[in-house]
Amino acid sequence: MKLARPRRRQQPETIIALVDVTFFLLVFFLLVARMDATAPFRVDPPQARSGTDMPGGGATVAIAADGGLALDGHVIAAADLLTALQDRARTRPDLLVRLNADRAAPLREVLPMVARMEAAGLRNVVLVITPDAP
Repeated sequence: MKLARPRRRQQPETIIALVDVTFFLLVFFLLVARMDATAPFRVDPPQARSGTDMPGGGATVAIAADGGLALDGHVIAAADLLTALQDRARTRPDLLVRLNADRAAPLREVLPMVARMEAAGLRNVVLVITPDAP
């Protein structure tokens, strides 16, 4: 009795090439995407005559010219802003808060906000400014 050997099946196409393409696309979009939260309204920071580069990471608070507030790109009320920042500071005690105030925002809106942040226990508050044009 002669048994026939089963024919070898051809290997199906591998999807490794698709995984590579997907990985490259993911890396590309991560590199070109903007990772910083933008305010839902226009904010033109004041100009500085001197200064250093702004540190990255942390939370971004935006103050509009009319006094509107935003946290990491989402409009928020003043009372909710401090609560949200305190919640983040509980998990990260060294939380950096970037205060991005419009140059036309009155100081009566900006300075009390900084004081309230410091009273809430936030110690790393930096003011975003635009470098002076050469």
